Amino acid sequence: MQVILLEDINNLGYKDDVVTVKSGYGRNYLIPQKKAVIASESAQKVLAENLRQRAHKLEKIKANAQALADKLKGIALTIGAKTSSTGTIFGSVTNIQIADELSKKGFEVERKQILIKDPVKEVGTYKAIVKLHKEISVEIPFEVVSE
Repeated sequence: MQVILLEDINNLGYKDDVVTVKSGYGRNYLIPQKKAVIASESAQKVLAENLRQRAHKLEKIKANAQALADKLKGIALTIGAKTSSTGTIFGSVTNIQIADELSKKGFEVERKQILIKDPVKEVGTYKAIVKLHKEISVEIPFEVVSE
């Protein structure tokens, strides 16, 4: 089943992408949640026309994302967390803490755009990926220290 995505979905695609999904996933989750529509011929024509009209706006959005990516490249974060005597964190460091640290430094990044591959449960140095645009992502190193 082919659907047109109405928003970005991790591990599936970005807004306005035409993707193939299993029919149950499309009918039971994506379409009722208003995350996608069926990619009929008329829907694809409407999508093509909308993309043609929004091409200028999309270029501006991409340029803004690239400018933010260039600013974020030199940044390193330090996140404090409560730890046990062995260096294990009570809880874990998530994308919410990273988004808070970035906002303290003056960068407005949504927490949904931040991806941490493995759970951070110990003191140490890690990397987070910030996806600013479907073609632009930045890797930000961060260090977790004991408070």
